[in-house]
Amino acid sequence: MTGDRSEWGRRPFALKQTALVALLACLAASFTGLGVWQLQRRSWKLALIADVKARVHAPPQAPPGPAAWGAITPARDAYRHVQVRGVFLNARETHVQAVTTLGPGFWVITPLKTDQGFSVLINRGFVPPERAESSSHAQTLGATQVTGLLRISEPGGGFLRRNDPRNDRWYSRDVVAIASARGLAPVAPYFIDAEDSTPGGPVGGLTVIAFPNSHLVYALTWFTLAIMAMGGAGLAILEDHRARPARVIP
Repeated sequence: MTGDRSEWGRRPFALKQTALVALLACLAASFTGLGVWQLQRRSWKLALIADVKARVHAPPQAPPGPAAWGAITPARDAYRHVQVRGVFLNARETHVQAVTTLGPGFWVITPLKTDQGFSVLINRGFVPPERAESSSHAQTLGATQVTGLLRISEPGGGFLRRNDPRNDRWYSRDVVAIASARGLAPVAPYFIDAEDSTPGGPVGGLTVIAFPNSHLVYALTWFTLAIMAMGGAGLAILEDHRARPARVIP
């Protein structure tokens, strides 16, 4: 009778231990899955970085024309090395607030009427605040050739600040909004970062290409948590085994 009471008394403890082991096992499986996912993300990120580097260093090609605009995607087209010829529409210049390695100031965004008949926004480069006025930096007149990197539009605005076309305040290079404000059509759905500087400004070639890649650190963190959860489950099983009453064989 005493043995039966002892066995009955440890049932709640056994149930709790079983539930704890099940929870820790589920956590270990979840953490392992997250670790594997981060490794997959790392492989994808490394492939993306290699692809972008190949585009940046490839010989410049003509940017996509109107027939290809609907198929443009960031994954396939961002940072393509392109070259285009045309005439700058200097009277429709736009200044977009920027923070660069040269300090705060503005991007000078000028439409280029291409030889193909459409317009494309060119980020000619950076100017400090005191040289933001069109009369304070150089203008390129006549036919010209621009080489640079194709960039995807940045709709909306910057962090906590929306573009304000009515007051001509711009915090991001929003192609659609800028084209509408400047009466441009047809206009490419992308812009081009010029890689060369204009004598007397703006300063080009300041495109920052950076892809944070901490996926291996995240994966190791998840795998460590999975090992800890499995270790906790093992300890719970061991504790339950030790708490079992010894069976006496008559």
